[in-house]
Amino acid sequence: MDTEPVVEIEGLNHWFGEGSARKQALFDIDLILERGSFTVLMGPSGSGKTTLLTLIGCLRSVQNGTLRLLGQNLNGADEALLTAMRRKLGFIFQAHNLHESLTSRQNVMIGAKVHSGVADSMADSAAKHVLGLVGLADRVDYLPANLSGGQKQRVAVARALVGNPELLLADEPTAALDKDSASEVIDLLKRIGASRGMTTLLVTHDSRILDRADRILTLEDGRIVADKP
Repeated sequence: MDTEPVVEIEGLNHWFGEGSARKQALFDIDLILERGSFTVLMGPSGSGKTTLLTLIGCLRSVQNGTLRLLGQNLNGADEALLTAMRRKLGFIFQAHNLHESLTSRQNVMIGAKVHSGVADSMADSAAKHVLGLVGLADRVDYLPANLSGGQKQRVAVARALVGNPELLLADEPTAALDKDSASEVIDLLKRIGASRGMTTLLVTHDSRILDRADRILTLEDGRIVADKP
């Protein structure tokens, strides 16, 4: 079994803008995420949480410092490598970002085909399977308009998980949900993550879910200021 950390970051810095408008967003970040861990990243708006998440998620290029993802050094990575690495990850965002004209099954099938490029028949089977895992076996042919907020986010969870990612990155996935729905989504991520050995990094302002975390990181002004198990 591979025991190498999923994420290894050392001395990571990041800036936005050019010239006199250039502003540093991250300062000397050091971070290791072990395989199978469930880590929550907290901090006020503008603290750099999403910037860090997008760097780990290969949505931005590393400017300075070291970032290794699944054993791959991302320093100097070209777009082809970043794209290939993104296909190994799962993403969940605050807005469920479902295609309103597609059913739950069809939305999840898109995730299956993006991750693995499988045939339609296999993508269909995979979509139905993972929708069952998140408790939506009876909603596979529902359009988003006919689902509750919590159900829509569970479809988004299924879409992120259908490719069996080694790392799941979630940006405020419970912000728009009521307490019960938020708890359901986090419990799903914990349960499925544990069964698959999946690593999860979840950005949130939601204090209701902190007791589910294995580890809580706090980011302020672009720096990690607390790291609690």
